[in-house]
Order: sequence, then C-alpha cells, then structure tokens
Amino acid sequence: QVQLVESGGGLVQAGGSLRLSCAASGRTFSGYHMGWFRQAPGKEREFVAAISWSGGSTYYQDSVKGRFFISRDNAKNTVSLQMTNLKPEDTAVYYCAARGSGWWLSSTHTPADFHSWGQGTQVTVSS
Repeated sequence: QVQLVESGGGLVQAGGSLRLSCAASGRTFSGYHMGWFRQAPGKEREFVAAISWSGGSTYYQDSVKGRFFISRDNAKNTVSLQMTNLKPEDTAVYYCAARGSGWWLSSTHTPADFHSWGQGTQVTVSS
C-alpha cells in the first residue's frame, strides 16, 4: 500500500484559488493512478479528478472542468490539484487516493474504486 498525506487546504473567498498537494510514500508512486475526491457535510464522498500513472491522461467531474487542474510529479512522489475560480459549493474535505495502474480510469469513479486514502484537508470557500 501507498501512504498519502494531503496539504494546502484553507479558507478562501469565492473566485479565489488554492493548490492542494498530496505526498506519497511506501510503494513505487508511478505504479498508481491518483485521484482527488471531496466530501461536503451531510453528503457522500464524490469524485473530483484523476490522473493516470504517467500523467498522460486526466479526468474531471463536470462541475470542476475548466476550473480545477490535476497534475503529478513522479520524481517527487506528489500529486497536486490546482483549484481556481472557487465557489462556495466547492467547500468540502478533499482527499487524495490511489488506484493500481493496471486498472482503467474515467470521470465517473466511486470511492470504492480507490484503495489507499489520505486523511483529508479542509477547503472552505466563503461567499
């Protein structure tokens, strides 16, 4: 298993930007596709974005397309989520997660598709 630690959350005004980072350790990072999920109070955890093990393919939930950008650096064992034009409805705890590179990726994953999780980082967008 790979261990994941998120950072970069915080409080931002609507229209602002934040960059989340996730540091991985334990197993070969390039052996995993990586994803970001979020969970708002009282709601189920939902898929936000994913990136293939090589970084060559990316996938996004429709509501964040054009505003959020996922990237990875396999040399530094990190995956990032650049969030721009943030909206109050983006408020949630954001989690990074890993999925074995032998599996497919899409824009419609459920949490059950990913097997390793970080502890989450809070993002709050004020109106």
